[in-house]
Amino acid sequence: MQRYFVPSNHWTEDRVFVSGEDAKHISKVMRMKAGDSIICCDNKGRSATCEIIDFDGDKVDACIKSDIASLSELPVHVTIAQGLPKADKLEYIIQKGTELGASDFFPFTADRSIVKWDDKKAVKKKERLEKIAKEAAEQSHRSRIPEILDPGNFSDLLKIAERYKIKIAAYEEEAKLQESSRFATSLRALENGDSILCVIGPEGGISEKEAKILADHGFELCGLGPRILRTETAPLYILSAISYHIELKG
Repeated sequence: MQRYFVPSNHWTEDRVFVSGEDAKHISKVMRMKAGDSIICCDNKGRSATCEIIDFDGDKVDACIKSDIASLSELPVHVTIAQGLPKADKLEYIIQKGTELGASDFFPFTADRSIVKWDDKKAVKKKERLEKIAKEAAEQSHRSRIPEILDPGNFSDLLKIAERYKIKIAAYEEEAKLQESSRFATSLRALENGDSILCVIGPEGGISEKEAKILADHGFELCGLGPRILRTETAPLYILSAISYHIELKG
């Protein structure tokens, strides 16, 4: 059943009104008719099965039939702080990271970032990333869309880190030294409702200077197994490991 995120102000006690691109998708792409069913989510945790009643221009009127218990969100809050990578890798990270349960993403400019965030294109670029996250959340049947935080610098990252219980950073030099325990130890410390901030550097990883500062601010510098991962692979490895440890491990 097709899933759509609908703002909470478009919900009444027994109705949901879908508008904009989603309404066009329902009528023009999916070619649905009155009587067809969809799932609507308010991005605040509520999901409901709804029956389409009527099409009114660019609006779809649907009746709420029953609420759905949401079991698709990770029980811990995971923020991926991603050093700005080249090309379209950030889009890939957000798409796949959303599917794997990330709560939000913080793109930041690191010492080794080649790409710089263009302020003139910032609004459109963020809108593009938010659209990718929304579509990925719908596809993976999540009940919430991850937030794309405003891009920042390394100092902004340190400020954000103050509100997290557990903080880790993927550090290539630790992987080369076969460090393999800190990530697992950090996962064992996670409890339902906790928050974890995961820092991944751009191509080339985080610098030695950045690693020292992060360690001084309470981050665990972690190797992610015996292999060196690409910048777009590391966050997906981390999210997969968190999901296994929290949701699948017996």
